[in-house]
Amino acid sequence: MTQRAPAPATHYDLAVFAAVLPAPFGAMGVRIQQDALVGLDFLPPGTPCRTSSTALINLVTSQLAAYYANAAHRFDLPIAPVGTPYRLRVWQALSQIPAGQTRSYGEIAHALASGPRAVGQAVGDNPIPIIIPCHRVIAAGGGLGGFMHSRTGYSQDIKRWLLKHEHVL
Repeated sequence: MTQRAPAPATHYDLAVFAAVLPAPFGAMGVRIQQDALVGLDFLPPGTPCRTSSTALINLVTSQLAAYYANAAHRFDLPIAPVGTPYRLRVWQALSQIPAGQTRSYGEIAHALASGPRAVGQAVGDNPIPIIIPCHRVIAAGGGLGGFMHSRTGYSQDIKRWLLKHEHVL
C-alpha cells in the first residue's frame, strides 16, 4: 500500500481511546462506552499503540487480529453505534454485506427507499468501520468511491487495502 502524507499522530487526542491497536495500514483507535464498542478510528502509521486488559478490549483485539489474518472472519462484538434512526438503518444494511462482496451506494439507497447521496453521507459517518463494513460500498459502475468522506490519500489507501484483503480488488 502506498502511504500518502497522513495527518501526524499528534493531530489526534489519543486520550479518547480505550486502546490504540496496530493495524496493517497504521493503527486503530478503540472507543468504548459501558460494555460496548462505539467507535474505531483509523490512525496513521507511527501512532503509538497501547492496550488495556479489559475483557472487551481483549475481544476487540483478538477479533480484529482474526480479521487481518482471515478476511472471512465474522465479528461478534457488542457494538453501540450512535446515530440518527436513518443512519442506524444504513449501518444495519452495511452489516448485511458479506466479506468479499460489494454494493453500490445506489443499491443500498434503493433497498432503503432513499437517495444515494444520503446513503453516502451515512456511510461516511460510520463510527465503527471494518465491523460495520462501509469499505464494501463502492461507486456505481464499480469505481472505488469515497471512504471516510475522502476520495484521495490515506483513507483511499485503507479502503483499497481492505478490499484487496477481501479479494474484491
